[in-house]
Amino acid sequence: MAFDIQLSSTSLGCMRGGRAPAFLLGGGAALLLSLLWMPALLPVVSRLLLLPRALLSMASGSPPAQPSPVSGSAYFAGSVSAAFVTCPNEKVAKEIARAVVEKHLAACVNLIPQITSIYEWKGKIEEDSEVLMMIKTQSSLVPALTDFVRSVHPYEVAEVIALPVEQGNSPYLHWVRQVTGSVPESGTAPP
Repeated sequence: MAFDIQLSSTSLGCMRGGRAPAFLLGGGAALLLSLLWMPALLPVVSRLLLLPRALLSMASGSPPAQPSPVSGSAYFAGSVSAAFVTCPNEKVAKEIARAVVEKHLAACVNLIPQITSIYEWKGKIEEDSEVLMMIKTQSSLVPALTDFVRSVHPYEVAEVIALPVEQGNSPYLHWVRQVTGSVPESGTAPP
């Protein structure tokens, strides 16, 4: 039994304009067509394979074990994080930024002024102008960074969220680790 299938240009991103020629798919032809799509799925599948490890680490509260670096690379994916903190004004943001860099909890902090935050707080929709801090640090230091920010931040509930850096400029990522490397592995800040 064979099937006459018309593939439109929307079903195959690589084909432009009009209709693709009709294909008669029977026996192993469907398998061949699915194999042609396989390379496009590999990046998605490789990310999905990391999902169980990430979910397990989130459930246990401990960071995931770091994979071995790619040969010739000195960077472990996810060993550096970008943390984000919102502050009510530039003065507070600069004070926190300077303190986390001095304490080696961060290698660098970028201040992004005049962001607008819209959120629900105590049953009411709020809108505020804030300053966003983008903090580069070692992933292992995120708990200590969070504790420090919470201890000095004026908000009742400070926003501190962090995302692992999977890739980037290797010399920069090495510098982040080097600058923040004087902090003990336990994640506590030096006195």
